[in-house]
Amino acid sequence: MNPLARLPSSLALCVLATTACLAAPVDLARSQGLPRKVLVGTVVIGPEFFALPLDKRVARMEEVVSSMDSQAKVVHPGKALDLVVLPEAFLENPGDTAPAQAVALGDILPAASSCARRHGCYLIAPAILREENPARISNTALLFDRAGTLVGTYRKVHPVAPQGSDVIETGTTPGSEFPVFDCDFGRVGIQICFDMLYPDGWEALARKGAEIVALPSASPQTSYPTIYAMEHRYYVVSAVPRDHAAVYSPAGVIEEEVTRPSTMVHEIDLSYAVIHWEATLQEGDAFRKAFGDRAGFHYYRDQDTGLFWSNDPAMPIARMLKQLDLPEVQASLERIRQLQDKVRGGPPRAP
Repeated sequence: MNPLARLPSSLALCVLATTACLAAPVDLARSQGLPRKVLVGTVVIGPEFFALPLDKRVARMEEVVSSMDSQAKVVHPGKALDLVVLPEAFLENPGDTAPAQAVALGDILPAASSCARRHGCYLIAPAILREENPARISNTALLFDRAGTLVGTYRKVHPVAPQGSDVIETGTTPGSEFPVFDCDFGRVGIQICFDMLYPDGWEALARKGAEIVALPSASPQTSYPTIYAMEHRYYVVSAVPRDHAAVYSPAGVIEEEVTRPSTMVHEIDLSYAVIHWEATLQEGDAFRKAFGDRAGFHYYRDQDTGLFWSNDPAMPIARMLKQLDLPEVQASLERIRQLQDKVRGGPPRAP
């Protein structure tokens, strides 16, 4: 799926130019590491879920995570489920205002903690949270580790204010920080729904070294997360009520999605390389011939781009690239740019 096709041409070109500037250091660093396989789980929960009272939502949380855990055991035997992302405001009371929807941390902490601990995964459980110090209501995403300990909280920085109203999401207080959390498999950042329309958080998470950005959302938009994933070279994992929950690849495509109310488990590798078309790449066949099952890739012919990783626990993908004399996309762009500048006598004039 081509995210740029959904945008005005001027914005698409801007995104590509920004990508060339921002992504290079991260690309090279990530391809140097040994393979890091991560199993992520997400869900399309169904719009009717949000009419349920809190106790039924808590019960549904256990059902959803249990379903992902079962899928992981069947499809990836011997591999633990690593990260589960649930949709925005998953844990709240039904109601029309933030004060009515808000829950206290004590109302949800035992169940969410137990769920993460029982399934041995990191769990992102979004909630409309009533807080006391300072007194506020926050649209939050709570991160629990495998032991069930609450290890992080993200407060939505850009909650929406409907046209004709000056009240933000019926009474929530915007957050002010973009934390990145260290998990045992990698570094995770979080954005929530309307945060998609503001680039500051996505940029901040990239600067802080996020490798996965979880996107609990009420909206199934795809253009923004695909572009941010490509621009900043991290994975984005969305969870939504409808249409499609997805894993967005650093190559700028939807790598896997679920399009009806159901759960999905998908394996990614955080040590990867993005490679643009080269004749010697043979759309990935060169990798297959050279390394067989020791290497994996998704090649997107309609994008002239592929995402490549190593399945050899002792060999980074960067070493495989070197053997085949194939550059990562940013190294290739820089080499060609220098050739262009040399021929024309310097960089192009700014408009």
